[in-house]
Amino acid sequence: MSPRSAPVEIGRVVDIGGGTARIILDGPTVRRLHEADPGEGLALAGEVGSQVKMQSGGLWLVANVRSLKLEVADGDLIIAEIDFLGEGRVCPTTGRMLDFRRGVTRYPMPGYRVYPAVHADMLQIFAAEDRPHIEIGTVYPTADVRGALYIDSLLGRHFALVGSTGTGKSTSLALILHKICAMAPHGHIVMIDPHGEYPAAFKGEGELFDVDNLALPYWLMNFEEHAEVLVTSEGAERQRDMDVLAKCLLAARQKSRAAEGLSKLTVDSPIPYLLSDLVNFITQEMGKLDRAGDTGPYMRLKTKIEEIRSDPRYSFMFSGMLVGDTMATTLSRIFRLPTDGKPISIIDVSGVPSEITSVVVALLSRLVFDYAIWARNETPRPILLVCEEAHRYIPSDRVVTGSAVRNVLERIAKEGRKYGVSLGLVTQRPSDLAEGVLSQCGTIIAMRLNNERDQAHVKAAMPEGARGFMETIPALRNRECVVCGEGTSIPMRVALDTLEESKRPASSDPLFSELWTQSGGEGEMIARVIGRWRRQGR
Repeated sequence: MSPRSAPVEIGRVVDIGGGTARIILDGPTVRRLHEADPGEGLALAGEVGSQVKMQSGGLWLVANVRSLKLEVADGDLIIAEIDFLGEGRVCPTTGRMLDFRRGVTRYPMPGYRVYPAVHADMLQIFAAEDRPHIEIGTVYPTADVRGALYIDSLLGRHFALVGSTGTGKSTSLALILHKICAMAPHGHIVMIDPHGEYPAAFKGEGELFDVDNLALPYWLMNFEEHAEVLVTSEGAERQRDMDVLAKCLLAARQKSRAAEGLSKLTVDSPIPYLLSDLVNFITQEMGKLDRAGDTGPYMRLKTKIEEIRSDPRYSFMFSGMLVGDTMATTLSRIFRLPTDGKPISIIDVSGVPSEITSVVVALLSRLVFDYAIWARNETPRPILLVCEEAHRYIPSDRVVTGSAVRNVLERIAKEGRKYGVSLGLVTQRPSDLAEGVLSQCGTIIAMRLNNERDQAHVKAAMPEGARGFMETIPALRNRECVVCGEGTSIPMRVALDTLEESKRPASSDPLFSELWTQSGGEGEMIARVIGRWRRQGR
């Protein structure tokens, strides 16, 4: 189609609503365009997921085709449901679309003509504005129109990446984070990696932490986190144990030299203390009792503390070497302050004992949030906290209620942007996330979801104009996604770029057909595995 030729009419508007409309397409015309695409991107004109446009005054209105059905079983007219996306000015000389923007200010009337969006229109619709952005892939149904994410909106309003296992979720996250790091080499990203997949993707470009080098001092925990680790009882006994712990923990913190001169010392203050002092205060309190029957809370706490101190699996956190005031060093290392050419921290918690994994995640998340709160009067250093397997840490009320990690992540989701903390949630089970958390994410990147409940959960969190794109989620290919929300100009379906092999996470599935044809070396392998198993390390 030449610049001055008239666009091809494919239908008419028959019904108008606030955000949606119904149009009737002429079947023979649409099929003719499919068969003789003149290089203008019309081969998919009128199909589900494609874009159409209508002229209203001096504006082109753009809509996405949500569904199609024949008007009558043996007829040529097709009824289509469409969702409005935005509008652009009509160029007075060429008739093409200019200055596309999201939202609709002027609706078409029934009877208005409908045209397919051509390649030049797609370039206008998905053109990245003069705002900082990263390009992540190619917009469907085009072969060369690039899909962009706006960094400030993506991170300023939180984002969620959802998709079933095996859809390329980990590689897609690595792609997005690599693009962000390349654009912002002095960024501050903290990623919690529960399976040890991401060190392979960021070696050389990120700081890698695991139980061997994390060195996370126990005294950085607040009282709620202390209670989750040390209090093992339930019901009425739990409250008694917590009262004893609160009294003795405060006394142990007050004994520290770092507490001198502090007038507002609380049980939550990150003041170094000795575990031996905590045990001594528990023993002293127990000695004040008149009846031996009341010693239960004290004995339970002492036993748990001794158990943790003697367990080498907990040495990354409860070692006697971590009693010094290393708070400044710890925050600098984890938050990348300064960056030193490595803007991302990958914290591999796969080696952390399962019973305290959630406490470690809670502590790391709370340190990010508390640092941001107390740094309000300093030069802003926004931090992105990325949480893989988010449904494990912010579970729905159907799963569990009330835990330190859930409380802090929910608070970051609600209040984080005020203090410069961005949250990136990654999950394969969005329906198991706490109610409301997904809706706090301004941008949703949805890959294929096989479970109907997960689809419904994501659909409920998507903005109204993107609901039509939800219908395509079960049909997405691997490494293809639907993006909607604040981080993109309009909802879009994107085929993500291929990531270099060296930058991919170690998340590929084992190939049974290939691996089960190999044999040899099993004896030596078992010996090595048992050695690592017994050492509880790599």
